Amino acid sequence: QVQLVESGGGLMQPGGSLRLSCAASGIVFSAFHMSWYRRAPGKERELVAVITSGGVTNYADFVKGRFTVSRDNAKNTVYLQMNNLKPTDTAVYYCYADRRVIRTIEYWGQGTQVIVSS
Repeated sequence: QVQLVESGGGLMQPGGSLRLSCAASGIVFSAFHMSWYRRAPGKERELVAVITSGGVTNYADFVKGRFTVSRDNAKNTVYLQMNNLKPTDTAVYYCYADRRVIRTIEYWGQGTQVIVSS
């Protein structure tokens, strides 16, 4: 059974930092691209950051310079370090794993809430 379990969310003041983790099980983690998405209240889900199976990263413009995605294949875990948080970062953050073979294999985590407020 595949599981992606996010943790690390919570309430933080503007300018603060949080680190999200997503622990994967049931997949060959190193073969999957890992992404973080978020859904803010009343908005569509949007891509935040990607780290490929080869370690290449890419970020949405609204987090560049503030967020860092990384992965530890030995721990089957992907991280999202979020610095200089803004109220507009308030959202549910989701972990996403995908692998394109003959077809796309994809999995979602259940999400972790991040609230940035003073």
